[in-house]
Amino acid sequence: QVQLVESGGGSVQAGGSLRLSCAASGDTASTNCMAWFRQAPGNEREGVASSDRFGSTTYADSVKGRFTISEDNAKNTLYLQMNSLSPEDTARYYCAAARSFLCPVVLTVANFNYWGQGTQITVSS
Repeated sequence: QVQLVESGGGSVQAGGSLRLSCAASGDTASTNCMAWFRQAPGNEREGVASSDRFGSTTYADSVKGRFTISEDNAKNTLYLQMNSLSPEDTARYYCAAARSFLCPVVLTVANFNYWGQGTQITVSS
């Protein structure tokens, strides 16, 4: 089992920045892919970014150039640096981990085995 705990959420004005953290514990060696998802009210949970143990990263088109995913393997912590935030980024952000060898090409909920409780990001205009 893997436990994931997100932190760093909050409220920010449009154009601002935030950094999310996800602390992983437990059998982290069994997970090769880490990702961030988000879910706005009334919407499905969508993949935002992923990172695998080989250093490969992917991003949703909506966040490319603004968000950066990174990992500190020594601390078993995943980060999401979010810049140039807009109200459209308002959502609850979730950290997820998958046991798959590589990150899936398409980030879908079904491909991930472990989830954090989420942290709320609210961007005001």
